[in-house]
Amino acid sequence: MTAEHQGGTWRFDVTVAHPDTGWDHYADAWRILDAEGHELGLRVLAHPHETEQPFTRSLSGVAVPRSVKEVWIEPRCLRDGWGGERYRVKLR
Repeated sequence: MTAEHQGGTWRFDVTVAHPDTGWDHYADAWRILDAEGHELGLRVLAHPHETEQPFTRSLSGVAVPRSVKEVWIEPRCLRDGWGGERYRVKLR
């Protein structure tokens, strides 16, 4: 996972590994959260990636307050919902 400051916003490149099996069970989104759990950005994944694992997708134009020095990435599964696991990304 990487975060790049681009002008006044951020671009996040997130690599996801999930045992996608088709349209009924796949990683369907990931989101960016601040320390309090406020959603700063959401990347919806439109289809399963059962033959492309792991895969990387990006989200640009994410407004992150200057006071925020780290964020968390949380993946979502179509079947199981938000994973509960969060991955920390330090902002530089």
